[in-house]
Order: sequence, then structure tokens, then C-alpha cells
Amino acid sequence: MTQTITIDPVTRIEGHAKITIQLDEQQRVADARFHVTEFRGFEKFCEGRSFAEMPGITARICGICPVSHLMASAKAGDAILGVRIPPTAEKLRRLMNWGQIVQSHALSFFHLSGPDLLLGMESDPAQRNLVGLIQQHPEAARTGIRLRQFGQEIIRILGGKSIHPAWTTPGGVREPLSAEKRAAIQAGLPEAFTGVELGLRLYKEGLAKFDAEIESYGAFPSLFLGLVTPSGGLEHYDGLLRIVDSEGNRLEPGFAPDQFRTLIGEAVEPWSYLKFPYYKRRGGNGATGELPVGDYAQGMYRVGPLARLNICDHAGTPRADAELAEFRSLAPAGKPVLSSFHYHYARLIEILFALEKIEETLADPTITDEKVRSYAGVNQLVGVGVSEAPRGTLFHEYHVNDDGILQKVNLIIATGQNNLAMNRTVRQIAERYVNGRQLSEGILNRIEHGIRTFD
Repeated sequence: MTQTITIDPVTRIEGHAKITIQLDEQQRVADARFHVTEFRGFEKFCEGRSFAEMPGITARICGICPVSHLMASAKAGDAILGVRIPPTAEKLRRLMNWGQIVQSHALSFFHLSGPDLLLGMESDPAQRNLVGLIQQHPEAARTGIRLRQFGQEIIRILGGKSIHPAWTTPGGVREPLSAEKRAAIQAGLPEAFTGVELGLRLYKEGLAKFDAEIESYGAFPSLFLGLVTPSGGLEHYDGLLRIVDSEGNRLEPGFAPDQFRTLIGEAVEPWSYLKFPYYKRRGGNGATGELPVGDYAQGMYRVGPLARLNICDHAGTPRADAELAEFRSLAPAGKPVLSSFHYHYARLIEILFALEKIEETLADPTITDEKVRSYAGVNQLVGVGVSEAPRGTLFHEYHVNDDGILQKVNLIIATGQNNLAMNRTVRQIAERYVNGRQLSEGILNRIEHGIRTFD
């Protein structure tokens, strides 16, 4: 008889989800699916509100990465106003965004995935958690706490609080940065650099133990999408969108973010609340069908740290560029790193990059200028804001009337853009490890870890 295995909930991720695994009559994996089980409704209930309210509203989409939505929403508002924000306001927005990269990536690596990486995928579940990590690897646990605290402190200093700060606004930011607050952030940089160096050392030292995981955790061809600077550098706030394939060919070398609808489609399935974005030029017309054979699944792409490092030409800071060169040695010359297991490594490199950029930006004497906001009325009826969240590219698209009241809202979040790849990943892991006759908790944890690599 056929059998269904359900993992509910998926633990140590940022959100609510479950995984189902279908076994055939021979107890082999016939299918595996990742289901997002929470319905949010932001796109609909924001209709009728003023676009100026949206940064504060959409920040509530995520308690871990509210800054991502602040940035994308404020940028959509900038477009509706038709203004160029003051240069210092852009620098301050970037500063907060890098702070979020640091805190979110630190949480993901040290505390969500750290128990698996440092204690073992199939270790005792009573110990395979943060408490067990503190007991057996206190330095790593403390480093994760302190590194995340540093990122959160940047957000708090700039925005007044570390969760849902009402600081970015269409036209800029609400308050400038004082010299005293700049010094407070600078004081935390040496410890933060030491922390990410420990993370890099731990990952590299343990890498030899995970050859099997590297081969089966999302190790398949796909496209990769993200922002790059005009010169092809690593980017998290603004720039051009680039898409490369699994051979390193640039399918879209750089297109304007506000034109994303010409290339990105969205499909839905009845078994998940999460949408399935896809690259239109590979995905047909979005015909529905069970994964992975639906037409739109041919347009599967990945976003996030792994994608950003695969699409950029360089990082743009000395230490991150050195690590990027080492990262790229994991794949044949000129080709992307395909295994999603290396999302962990990519996160650490992005933390290092963010710290270098924070240090560089704080040294700019204009960072404390007081001109941080531009004012205007509604000049455009459609505004698109795109930024890079820790987990990948984030799109906010707002349609307003002449009074700035929202008529339509479309949000494409990072996790959604990885949806096809996450489904493919859990199936790949299940096919390697699951045997219906010998099924352990540790094996199920391995499948959960496939989602943690993305999340």
C-alpha cells in the first residue's frame, strides 16, 4: 500500500510549514512536497490604505526581517512620488539593510542550522537544539548571539527599535544619524569581524563531513536571480536584476527592476499558500500541474545568498572578495555553485561583506548630514520597489489612484521565489535517505534541514 509521511511542523525555520512524502507500494519515494500552511492576506487587506502607510504595515510580514519590507516598500513609495531621495538617506537605508543581513544570517547559521552542522544531522533530538549547542559549543552559541545582537543594534540605533522600526518612508528616512550613534555602531565592529571569522572557520573545518549532503541537498541545475551593481558587484539594496543559468550563461545580464513582470510569472497550487514564481522564458504560460512536471517548473530559479554570489562578478570589498574566490573553487571554473548546502557558506561571506560595507559607510563624513528626506505628491500611479532580503530578492508593486490610495498590491517574497527549488530539494533528499521500512527521526531532520539551507 502507498503511505504518506508528514513532517508537521518543520522546525527551526522562519515561518510555518510542513512537508509530506509520498511512498509507493515498494516503499520508495514517489513525491515530496513543501507546504506553507499560513495564510497572510497582505496583498488584499492593504487595498484602500495610503501607500505611505505601507512600510509600517508590510514590515509586519516578518518579525525576523522586517527591514527587507521596509526597504522595498519605501522604494515603491519613492517611485510613486517620483523623487530621488537624498544621498545620505540612501546610505542610511543601506546601513540598516546590512545590519539586517548580519543579524538574520547569524541567526540562520549559528542557531537554526548550527545544531545540525555542529552536533550532527542525526544526533539526539533532545540535544540537537540551541540549548544543546550552548552546552557543547558555547563559543559558537555565544558568537551567534553577539553577532546577531550587533545587527539588531544597528537597526535599533537607526530606527528606534530593532523590530518593525517605523523609520523608512517614501522620500527617505525619518531621522538622521548623530555622531554619537555612529561611534556606537563603529565600536561593535571588531567583535563582529571576529565572530564571522569563527563562523567561516567552523564551516570550513566541518565541510569534509558533509560530502553526501553537498551532493544531495539541492544539488541540481537551476537558474539564479538577484540584484547586481551596474559594474556587476554584489548588491543588496538597489541595482539591476541579473539571471544566470547553471552553466554560468547570463540569460538576463541586467534589466531594470521595475520591469520584473516582463520576465517573472506567478503560479499557484492548491496544496500551498505560497506562490510559485518562475522565469517566463523557460516556464511557458504558467500551466498548472504537479511538480516537477508542470510547465512553469521549467522556469525554476533560486534567489538568496547562493544566487547572489553566483550572479555577481565580484563582491567589491577586500575580505569578501577573497572568500568569494574560495567559494567559487567549489564549482568548475566559470560555473555556479549548485548545491544548496552551500547557502550556509554564502551567508557567512555576505556577513563579512556587510560588515566591511558598514565600516566603509560609517567612515563617510556625509553619513551624519541632516538632509534625509525628499517631499512630493503623487506623480506616478504605479510604484515598484525591489531590494534583497536575507533570503533573496523581494518585490513590492503598488497601484494607487490620484490620492495615493492603493488599488492593487502585489508582493513576491524571497521564500516564494525559492518555492520550486525547495520542493525539488526536499524530494532529492528524501529519495537519497528515506526508506519506508527503516525511517528514523534523524532522517526526517535531514529533510527539514533542506529547508533550513534556504531559510
